[in-house]
Amino acid sequence: MSPALPKAHCWSRFEYERLVDAGGFSADTRVELLDGEIIDMSPQKSAHATAVGLVEEALRHCIGEGYHIRSQKPLALDDRSEPEPDIAVVRGQLRDYAGRHPDTALLIVEVADTSLAYDQGSKALAYARNGVSDYWILNLRDRALEVYRGAESQGYGQRRLIDASGQVTPLVAPQCIIRVDDLLP
Repeated sequence: MSPALPKAHCWSRFEYERLVDAGGFSADTRVELLDGEIIDMSPQKSAHATAVGLVEEALRHCIGEGYHIRSQKPLALDDRSEPEPDIAVVRGQLRDYAGRHPDTALLIVEVADTSLAYDQGSKALAYARNGVSDYWILNLRDRALEVYRGAESQGYGQRRLIDASGQVTPLVAPQCIIRVDDLLP
């Protein structure tokens, strides 16, 4: 369980990392920092965990050398945000991030069931504001993929809803076609 944290405090990434390093959260606590607020994340349900694995598996067949797929690891977006997206495709290799978290991603995928409104709202805005050009929400409720592109400071300029029978191509891998149904548990 998370400690009681002051709601009025706007946490910086530096303060957040010091809190984590000092053992401010138990090992099983799932939290992330977004826009200065420490967000308590829900435990993962089986369908969510399976979907994250399916997305990662599909992307492994697409993503070439020079890129790394990170699953549920921090992304140091800005001074007040360090979210832990379900999947992030970043430049480089795994060891490139031994001393620091990446500060951007070429593709982020969030798997959403209970977190759908958060992923469509606050997270989408933070990712767009920080230049993530390709943002997907695998919407487990509606069994569809929401694709956001055209990142701007105020959000994404384009949103496309692809049902389970449709296909998607990651911007980072234009040769790859992924069936949405292959991503769904």
